[in-house]
Amino acid sequence: MEYLKILQSAPLFGQIKEEEIPGILSCLSSRRVSCRKNEFICRPGDLLSSVGLVLAGEVHIIKEDFWGNRTILGKAEPGQLFAESYACAGRPLEVAVTAACDSEILFLDIRNLLNSCSRSCPFHQRLIQNFAGILSRKNLMLTKKIEHMSRRSLRDKLLSYLSDESARQQSTSFSIPFNRQQLADYLCVDRSALSRELSLLREEGILRYHKSHFELSENF
Repeated sequence: MEYLKILQSAPLFGQIKEEEIPGILSCLSSRRVSCRKNEFICRPGDLLSSVGLVLAGEVHIIKEDFWGNRTILGKAEPGQLFAESYACAGRPLEVAVTAACDSEILFLDIRNLLNSCSRSCPFHQRLIQNFAGILSRKNLMLTKKIEHMSRRSLRDKLLSYLSDESARQQSTSFSIPFNRQQLADYLCVDRSALSRELSLLREEGILRYHKSHFELSENF
């Protein structure tokens, strides 16, 4: 159980005792996969029977159009799930999942997750409740992304996102989980235009930044 501490802290296993986790993994027919940076974990069209849980590293959920334009729809860090909606719906993937860095992934059988196994599993009801909570929170996150992208100008999109991150982290000084290209992909904007807008906002005293760390001015 090399990654037991990660599993203990994972929302899926919330309020489940440490000694119960090995039994859960057996019930869920878990399998572990190692992925190299930029490797595809899942591709569009894949029909998944398992959900992925990141044990180490980070994965990005991306969408590409016909011309290869890429949008980052989300990411998953250690302890977080990905592709759970498609696995539940039994529909082919419309997105790709790639490893943002060398990563370890645990795949859990969705049928065993949503249905109690034949032997007595006192933890299974809690597991299903945790899973439902994860789905609900992810829907709220997608709503937030739509809110940012619905803004008319690049500046408004950017300030909407940074304002939301500031509120989420309860600080005017915070770090975001994206580099410049990833932030541009997330907001569906051009990277060069994004960099220019950030420079203008800094010149106007609205914010300061260094790489992925930002500080918003309270006088704006």
